[in-house]
Amino acid sequence: MRFEHLGAQPRIHPDAQVAPTAVISGDVHIGSDCQILHGAVLTSEGGPLTLGAHVIVMENALVRATSTNAVHIGDHTLVGPMASISGATIGEEVFLATGTRVFNGARVGSRSEVRINAVVHLRTVLPERSVVPIGWVAVGDPARILSPDRHEEIWALQQELDFPGYVFGLDRDTPDLMAQLTERYARSLARHEHDRRVV
Repeated sequence: MRFEHLGAQPRIHPDAQVAPTAVISGDVHIGSDCQILHGAVLTSEGGPLTLGAHVIVMENALVRATSTNAVHIGDHTLVGPMASISGATIGEEVFLATGTRVFNGARVGSRSEVRINAVVHLRTVLPERSVVPIGWVAVGDPARILSPDRHEEIWALQQELDFPGYVFGLDRDTPDLMAQLTERYARSLARHEHDRRVV
């Protein structure tokens, strides 16, 4: 299914294959010989989302560009089932395994591997040929790659990256943070009310 969002329609190369149950919404450009499998969602929430050539986005993966963080995925990259990319830049020949999460402002260097259920956190920069092991967390610039049992170290690094401030423009110490965050985000998402399905 393809949707016009905020006046922009998806542009899909004629050699690309998009499953009928995939959702492609807004300012999305899909390059030649890409494969977008069943249940995948590629959505532009105000910023461009671009896939190079020969990119594979597998079942139920989510790729979201935002108004402040575009998405670019380089040639010959594989985005695994149930992976999630939000507002990030992914280099060429990258392997993002099943269940990986790559957050806003992150940059994953070419020929890197982010293995099953691993996380590349907000504004984290992974150099070329990096490996994030199964279930581990990459955080910071330069990236530190830490096992999930090192939560206090991860939190100390992640706290400086300021997720609510960077993504939602809200101070973490706001007393009603979640109330303001959800109301603001809901208003932004409500713009989908005027989406139009395109053939």
